Amino acid sequence: MYKNIARAMLLLLLSSTLLVQCRKKELDEFYGRPETLEQPIYQVLSAKGNFKHLLATIDKSGYKSTMAAAGYWTLFAPTDSAFQVYFKENNISGVEAMDSTQCRNIITYCLVYNAFNTTTLNDYQSSRVGWVPNTAFRRRTASYTGVYSTTNTSGAAIKAISSNRNNNGAQYWVEADNNNKHLPYFTTEYFSGKSLTAYDYNYFYPNATYTGLNVADAVIQQSNIAAENGMIHVVNKVITSLPSIDQYIGSNTKYSLFKQLLDKFLVQYVLNQTATKNYGIVSGSTDNVYTKVYSASLAFSPNNENFLKLEDNDAQNDSYSIFVPENTALDTYIRTVLLEHYPSLDALPVSVIYDFINAHMWKTVVWPSKFATTFNSVGEEARFNPATDVIDKKVLSNGMFYGTNKVQDANVFSSVYGKAYLDPNYSMMTSLLNIELKYQVSNIRQKYTMFLISNKALNDAGYFADPSVSNVINEQWRYKPGGGAADITGSSALVRLQRILNMHVIPERDLTSIAADGVAMSYSGEFVRYKNNTVVCAGNEDLGNVANVIKTSTAKNGTVYYLDKILQFSERTIGKEFETIAATASSPYYNFYQYLKNSTIYNATTGEINAVASGSFYTFFVPDNAAIVAAVNAGYLPGTGTAPNMVPNFNPTTPADKDKVIAFIYYHILNKRNIGTDGVESGTFETLYKFDNGDPSTIFVNNTTPNVMSLNDMMGRLANVTYANSNNLANRITLHSINNYLRKN
Repeated sequence: MYKNIARAMLLLLLSSTLLVQCRKKELDEFYGRPETLEQPIYQVLSAKGNFKHLLATIDKSGYKSTMAAAGYWTLFAPTDSAFQVYFKENNISGVEAMDSTQCRNIITYCLVYNAFNTTTLNDYQSSRVGWVPNTAFRRRTASYTGVYSTTNTSGAAIKAISSNRNNNGAQYWVEADNNNKHLPYFTTEYFSGKSLTAYDYNYFYPNATYTGLNVADAVIQQSNIAAENGMIHVVNKVITSLPSIDQYIGSNTKYSLFKQLLDKFLVQYVLNQTATKNYGIVSGSTDNVYTKVYSASLAFSPNNENFLKLEDNDAQNDSYSIFVPENTALDTYIRTVLLEHYPSLDALPVSVIYDFINAHMWKTVVWPSKFATTFNSVGEEARFNPATDVIDKKVLSNGMFYGTNKVQDANVFSSVYGKAYLDPNYSMMTSLLNIELKYQVSNIRQKYTMFLISNKALNDAGYFADPSVSNVINEQWRYKPGGGAADITGSSALVRLQRILNMHVIPERDLTSIAADGVAMSYSGEFVRYKNNTVVCAGNEDLGNVANVIKTSTAKNGTVYYLDKILQFSERTIGKEFETIAATASSPYYNFYQYLKNSTIYNATTGEINAVASGSFYTFFVPDNAAIVAAVNAGYLPGTGTAPNMVPNFNPTTPADKDKVIAFIYYHILNKRNIGTDGVESGTFETLYKFDNGDPSTIFVNNTTPNVMSLNDMMGRLANVTYANSNNLANRITLHSINNYLRKN
């Protein structure tokens, strides 16, 4: 019996074993590694036989498990012969003479996240629109710097970590982002799409051969070798981890003065508690870790490897660029330009430092052949000759680096704006320009004349910068009218100051001399008059003073005249202006004014004229006394006596005669146009007179030659402006004397 039971148990055991073995075979066949699947990267390299040095470097770097296991990588693999060249160039006996850090610098920088063949390598992986063909020239690698030793702005030794975002004033570092470096490559497809040539490659790598399939200064000799965990491309050169812009500037003494500017004014080290904790866990250190943070006022952070991060992968298709002047050129520029009126860099407004550094920074790649067509954040091209001005050029991990023997001649310093900006005596004018006009008057492609007014001149006129007035920087102004009147402050004072400022800027004209008599339209829409190096506006005429030129300077986009007084606007009504210029019978404006002041459209108390709105622009063409008499005798104005010997009746009584006066006056006033004898504006312009059907009447103004102006009325009759008696400046109005009256019908 027992024998039968034992026999049965044995049969059951054998059956179970056979069943398990059959089941395992089925599972292995289904889930097992296919025989056709390629081996991992490490094994593929081992099988090829000509990567012994690379494999030894992988082993020593600690990346063998990564290369021999599952994953998704692209490896740019240097051959043994490439390593032999590397050893010789660096006086290294072999991998055994390298430490693990050196090995990691090679392996991690050759190792790119995700697997790319030479077709997809050209394409930008946009998180917004998907794959964009032939627009990528960089890929994120496994290489990053992490925590490093440095000194802070006080010179104390600290542990630091780089920003991994461009500082926007709120964010400059993101946890779980290692700030990975990027590897550059250069392909035919990308170069064709960007209209680049071998010149753009060999400019950086003069000793390398451009093949249209280059990685840094190496050539891909064999491509698209598939592995289980990625793709291998064989290169003929060992590529070591490239420095960032921040690292390269810091390591090269030729740019130590530029670095001093950055460190002194644009860098701070901020305690990073998360990085401190993580560093302590890894290293066992109790040291604090600080993030090196660049000012939010800079175009980008030179230590950020992530480009703009407007999209996750935007570093694939673009990078930063920077032009850094070497010490001698920079020192000369600082002493002769930036510090012309300041004793030291510490005394400069920090905005000058911001503007100077930003002029050398591009938030895009600047290719050697594209200097003239690639613009920085303030819209300026790279003003360097790539053949003579660039002494050092590098493709770095986060951008293009150009070391130069000159500075970028930035608009804010070389334009008329720079004359005020770089002189502390004109800080009030600079502050006012910064509100609206900075970028207009610093545009070197547009001509300007600027009349500079010092802080003292503004103070003498009653205007002061006063931070106690408001917490709003642009409203920190005070005007003291004097005469017992209350001070005007804040935005109300600013309105006055902006009008004054605008009168000191002449757009689209470079008045290289103001010795002769002339007028020019200012940015405010009001004219300034100049003669014998003196300048006036309407308010100066009211006050009986003139602004004298005390110095002249030339800028790239025009001429600057330094004045001893400010140009002032008039606050008088037009009638009060007539009271002054037409006070006596000998004035050519006398007869016209007599009709005006007795007309029903004139307010004798205020000096206002109906339909002449306060704050609007007008031009008065005033027939002289003889022309008024001629109009009377022709029946266009009321008079007494018999033609041709009639005399004006300045105070008519009949409605018809009163209407005749109004129509005559209105037809001699251009509506919403202020025209002076500057030879600039000609054309047909509407007057204040409208016909019964509502259509406006017009006058044709011929103003093509300075100081010579003529008019044609609607009947084709001619009148000439008498220059000697014209260009009388009023409150947004210019008055001209003419030698004939004008007819609308």
